[in-house]
Amino acid sequence: MSPLTTHVLDTARGLPAAGVIVTLCISTPKGWQTVGSGTTDADGRVRDLLPEGGLEVAVYRINFNIDAYNQTFGTRGFYPYAEVVFRVERLDRHYHIPLLLSPFGYSTYLGS
Repeated sequence: MSPLTTHVLDTARGLPAAGVIVTLCISTPKGWQTVGSGTTDADGRVRDLLPEGGLEVAVYRINFNIDAYNQTFGTRGFYPYAEVVFRVERLDRHYHIPLLLSPFGYSTYLGS
């Protein structure tokens, strides 16, 4: 199981956000380095952003391509993408980063 997962829900449509392109990066002394990517499934989830054992104590960034998702519906929201930057300090836990989105806002939290 991936030590880091995400789940995107479209609160305006009341549905999981399928087809959102997600990119995971780690902060390094030379800048951000991509370490994983995926596209949300029919349930709005990416379950395999990192292989088991691939998590490091570091600062990470998840980029959600909201523009590409909205274009599938012929709409355009205010935010072209959402970036969530977070810190991993423990390797003995699972990190779940959900994103709730709508055309004019988004929110996130540390899930379980």
